[in-house]
Amino acid sequence: MKLSILDQSPASSGKTAQQALYDSLSLAQAGEKLGFTRYWIAEHHDFPGLTCPAPEVMLGYIGGQTDKIRLGCGAVLLPHYKPYKVAETYNLLATLFPGRIDVGIGRAPGGSAEATMALSDNYLEQVRKMAESVDTLLHFFKNDFPSDDMFSKITPSPVPDSLPEPWILGTSKKSAILAAKHGLSYAFGQFMSDQDVTDIIDQYKSEFRANNWSPVPNTIAAVSVLCAETKEEAEDLALPNQIWKIQLAKGEGRKGVPSLGEAKHYSLTPEEKEMLNSMKKRSIIGSPSDVKRRLEELREHYQADEMMIVTITHDIKDRVRSYELIANECIA
Repeated sequence: MKLSILDQSPASSGKTAQQALYDSLSLAQAGEKLGFTRYWIAEHHDFPGLTCPAPEVMLGYIGGQTDKIRLGCGAVLLPHYKPYKVAETYNLLATLFPGRIDVGIGRAPGGSAEATMALSDNYLEQVRKMAESVDTLLHFFKNDFPSDDMFSKITPSPVPDSLPEPWILGTSKKSAILAAKHGLSYAFGQFMSDQDVTDIIDQYKSEFRANNWSPVPNTIAAVSVLCAETKEEAEDLALPNQIWKIQLAKGEGRKGVPSLGEAKHYSLTPEEKEMLNSMKKRSIIGSPSDVKRRLEELREHYQADEMMIVTITHDIKDRVRSYELIANECIA
């Protein structure tokens, strides 16, 4: 099974943001040794407990300390940025780490309304121009603007021998149609949605326009997974992340993922118990054989070419161990 890693760089209670970012490096290095195809790191802004606002910085740091695993962002939140700057940044990374760089493109704000206002002017207007911005970004990567276009006179240097691979990330028909229109690969965040998105994937595949970026439709399903030697241990290790998400929903959780002891002492309201059950249904939690079976079922259900796993635990050792058990069970 083709598997990859999505890292949100979570902080844990009692630990620093610096340690959380060092843990991201450790996870990428472990993923490379275990045979995962790619490592993507997410972009968030002033988001309680998540420590990476600048994936491009972390990718440079991680790329210099890994050798072959593909590296990318999940995602560049394009409405905040000019396409030219994004092209320059990822061309530079692709020059440093040839044949290894992905550019996941998303439209989400990645943080609060206040953080969005601090980052960019007219965010909603830029969201409305998303298709135009993607088109401009792709022209910059290919360096193929029409000769009468003012941007034909500039180049996002350095130009790498192997271009970054662009992906569209999302959970909606809009993102799927955008990916299909441009002939780009599509990654959908199943872990962020309660809905069955098979119709979205079907629409992406039916409307896909082959081009130089991708001759055929290509999809990733990103899922929340936690694996341990036994189902009971996996459920214990998953609890802190679940409690943390409940805290975030209440405007709390800025200290990061609680310890297991802290999570077990958290008193749940009836409404929060419903939230907890919903999270459990949306996640894959279990032993290696349980996880393999569920991953295969989801891959078949979505007809996904690749499964991308996001795992959050209080301790990095448990997170790495989860990926190790999955790799031993699923990667040939």
